[in-house]
Parts: sequence; structure tokens; C-alpha cells
Amino acid sequence: MRAAIYRSYGPPEVLNIEDVEQPTIKDDDRVLIRVYNASVNPYDVLFRKGYLPTRIENGLTKPKNHTLGIDVAGTIEAVGKNVDRFKVGDQVFGSCIGSHAEYVCPRQNVLSFMPKNATFEEAAAIPCAAQTALQALRDVAQIKQGQRVLIYGASGGIGHFAVQLARYFEAEVTAVCSTSNLQWVKDLGAHYMIDYTKENFADNGKKYDVILDAVGKRTFFSCLPSLTETGVYITENAIYPKYHPIQLMIGSLIGHKKAKVHLTKPNDKDLDFLRGLVEEEKVKAFIEKCYPLDQIVAAHRHVESGHTKGKIVLDIKME
Repeated sequence: MRAAIYRSYGPPEVLNIEDVEQPTIKDDDRVLIRVYNASVNPYDVLFRKGYLPTRIENGLTKPKNHTLGIDVAGTIEAVGKNVDRFKVGDQVFGSCIGSHAEYVCPRQNVLSFMPKNATFEEAAAIPCAAQTALQALRDVAQIKQGQRVLIYGASGGIGHFAVQLARYFEAEVTAVCSTSNLQWVKDLGAHYMIDYTKENFADNGKKYDVILDAVGKRTFFSCLPSLTETGVYITENAIYPKYHPIQLMIGSLIGHKKAKVHLTKPNDKDLDFLRGLVEEEKVKAFIEKCYPLDQIVAAHRHVESGHTKGKIVLDIKME
């Protein structure tokens, strides 16, 4: 099968399309998926560049796992004997390491049936980013109706889902993004918009119950003036990790305010919940561009630029 492979850390050019051995079901709770689409996430950029914490997991001098990708959408071609939820032919989406390949073998507990009204491209854009936004708002922030929520990076992969989900939870949503995306995030459901190229939200005197930094570019200390007494600051994207350890140690010591670095926990229940919201047309994935697998280098450059509108997706299905 074809897969995007990297055998050393470095720039996007370390990625190459190679023919590799197709995976087989080795554990009874796994399924074999023929991949149609997968998305590219900041996670992939971090691992490909060899950011130090990822090297501890994936090899200090060179990667142990050579295929990136954590989101998948496709069709099941085989199931393990203990798989009781899916059958051959089912269209599914979910989380899977190594999804930038024509076949993958994830466990059934990180998958869900594809939304009936979504394409494979749209389904592949959902798992990591939407679960991240959902868990940050619902579980970490424990968002409540009527709370003031500010989302920094509201037009990005996590951010555009967070706007829709915060609105679903009936919060008052303020979206921070660039000038060109102001109307778009308003259409997603934001009540108020702030253009970060013209205004620093921390200087306007307004207070928020939740500040979600969906792109990891704001420190807890820069957001502190904008938090209510019991406010929660959450940062997501570890691509800008310089201040995160300090934030965790000191942030929660300042009054009742909390600083959290959130990591996604993929699971089928959250995917089922998101599938329901998509089918009810309360949440929708936006895809800025879909690249063929052969253009994996360009896709990585796009994500690494830090200015993605919505999600970047790969077209992997075989002709």
C-alpha cells in the first residue's frame, strides 16, 4: 500500500510517498479500514519536526513510527473476532495513528459511524479537532449556559469547532481571529468578534469565564486580566509550548483562576455525540483545502504556516 513516510526529523521535505506493507488485524478488537480521507493536524507537524517531547515517545534521533496522521474516514474491510459494533462495509470515522496511508487498523473504541450527511472529507476533519474543542469546553472548563467564552484562534481547526460547540452549550461567544475571517466566525455562531491584528482583547477591560487558546499563542499571564475571579484558561496547541509548564505551576495559585493544558482523549462516545450534532446540523466541519496524498509536503507547509482556516485534509483513496 502507499503511505506518507518520514524516516528522519526535519522540514516537510522529509516526507515521501512509499510502498509499504499493508497492516493486518493482530488484536481481536481492531478493524481494517480502507482510508478515503485523513486530515493533517499540528500534531503531525510536531512529530515530523521532532519537537523534544515527541522524541521521547517516538525516538530520540530518528522516528520509530514512520507514518503520521491521527484522523481517519473510510470503509471497513475486515473485523477482529471480538468486534461487536462494526461490520465489513460500514463507513466510519475516528482516531487512528498512522492514517496517512491507504489502510489502517484502529481499535473499535476510537471509531464511530460516519454522519449520514457528511462526506468522507468532512468526516476526516472532525475527530481530533472537534473532540479537542468538546472536551476542553465541556470537561475541562465545565461550560455553563450564559457564561462568557472567548476563543482565540477561532477560525482554525479546533477554533471553528469550539465556536459552534460553545454556541450549542448556550454560552456567549467572543471569537478572536484575523480581519478576513470575522464574518465567517460570526456565521459560525459567534456573538462578538475581535480582530487580533487591530486589537488586543486583554486591553478592552472585558472579563470572560472561559478563555480557550485554540492555537497556543497566548500565555496564561497575558490572558489573566481578562479572566473572571473563577475563570478558566485552556491552551491546546503545543506547537508554541514555551510557557506551558510555568502556567501549570503558577496559574492555579492566582486566586481561583485555573490554567490548563488540555490533551485530547479519543473515544467512541464523544465521536457518537459529535456525529449527532453534525446530523442535526448544529456542527459542521469546514475544509480550507483537500490535498492528494502525493502533495503531502504542501499540506504540511500549509498547516505549519499557522494560518489555516478550518481544516486541511488529505485525499488518500485509491483510484
